[in-house]
Amino acid sequence: MEGLQELRRQRLLKLQEIKNFKKDPYPYSYPVTCHVQDLLDKYASLPPGQEDNNFEVFLAGRLIAIREHGKSNFCDLQDCSGKIQIYLRQDVLGKESFNLFKKLDIGDILGVSGKLFRTHTGELTVLVKQFQLLAKSLRALPEKWHGLTDIEQRYRQRYLDLICNPQVRKTFEKRIKIIKGIREFLDYKGFLEVETPMMHPIPGGATARPFVTYHNTLDCKLYLRIAPELYLKRLLVGGLDKVYELNRSFRNEGISIQHNPEFTILELYQAYVDYEAMMELVEEMFAYLCKEITGTTQINYQGTLINLTPPWPRLTMVESMKKYAGIDVEKLSTEELQEIAQKSKIDLKGRTSRGRIVNTLFENLVSSYLIQPVFIKDYPIETSPLAKRKRDHPEWAERFEPFIYGRELGNAFSELNDPLDQRERFEKQIMEEEGEEGRIDEDFLRALEYGMPPAAGLGIGIDRLVMLMTDSPSIRDVIFFPQLREKSVELERVMTDK
Repeated sequence: MEGLQELRRQRLLKLQEIKNFKKDPYPYSYPVTCHVQDLLDKYASLPPGQEDNNFEVFLAGRLIAIREHGKSNFCDLQDCSGKIQIYLRQDVLGKESFNLFKKLDIGDILGVSGKLFRTHTGELTVLVKQFQLLAKSLRALPEKWHGLTDIEQRYRQRYLDLICNPQVRKTFEKRIKIIKGIREFLDYKGFLEVETPMMHPIPGGATARPFVTYHNTLDCKLYLRIAPELYLKRLLVGGLDKVYELNRSFRNEGISIQHNPEFTILELYQAYVDYEAMMELVEEMFAYLCKEITGTTQINYQGTLINLTPPWPRLTMVESMKKYAGIDVEKLSTEELQEIAQKSKIDLKGRTSRGRIVNTLFENLVSSYLIQPVFIKDYPIETSPLAKRKRDHPEWAERFEPFIYGRELGNAFSELNDPLDQRERFEKQIMEEEGEEGRIDEDFLRALEYGMPPAAGLGIGIDRLVMLMTDSPSIRDVIFFPQLREKSVELERVMTDK
């Protein structure tokens, strides 16, 4: 801690010395004309020892290396697109400006202007004619800034992670590209992007524990949404046949490599189709996004080659359990299924209904085998209160989940639009719930009674999708600021000069 305080004290002293030069260490702007990557591309063919005297560049970025050579300095300047070498000489800058540069440190943000040349060793370089300090860094970058490896520090101080680890920046650039690609794909398919409330009077659309807040003016509790489903279905009732929302949802539950309490979800609904059409949409969209990221429909995830080329296999939950766990659900009684769970040391958590037991066995005994893309369809009706019953098999629901690398990446149904059946399902669902969270959304049922067309809906966890597309092992690697436990930190006593 003392070492960090001393470094900061030294930088504060340099800050005052810079002010003594009558220079503003935090100016308002700088006339940037290009980025580093633009120059690297444009001058890729400039031969060693050559220069371009016809073009003056104005660059801005962070100093990430300083190599002193008497009356000259070679430095590395990094902007949002990459890094480039800059060359500062006293005979070009003048003695006063060169002495001012001596007050700068690694981490400072700098604007430079000058001519481009390529050194005899082949390094594209800016011969700096003028520079301007744009922000004095009062804290030193981590000692091994070029490889910040402390996982917790990376997540808590993502700004340092982005500075120090170029691969992290590339991961988030891919995330942005994936989300943009989703919008392009759905817009092309004729879907309308909409916005629905983030605060709900009644939590609904999924089974999860909500975050609770309070609205002072309305004098009532509200809940951060756990899913946008019920509001998006209201829009189907209103006559919007293809809608989607790509935004945040919140679930007051566990944190793991696959779960964050605040997460990004895509939900979409299409009238006049069923869950078979949604399967086709999912495999087509995933293949499209993979091509955008990799140029092919294959991707390497954690050392495994994943082939996203459509069509993907379709297996019912019953078929998957028979294939991977050797369990023929249809021939076993509920008691026999409970015995299997007990022998396999699977905690049923008090679940007694046949459908919930089957679902728990599937999650524990089958999902880890689903490495290549596959749709698992036809789930127990008890676990699917918003889905239509399977035609001719009412104990199952027309629901599917896409699995890749043993992980569920989404959820989709043929949507239940019978208001009487929906009320019965809601009533049965809340029998096991308590308090405010167990209320029925009467307005949603009222909307269904006006008539919702047959439809299919889909939800995709964007963070898990980005994990797959960027070969990231943890959800925290693809969220800029993941939720972490509060850390008890001894406050630094900072030496300041007044």
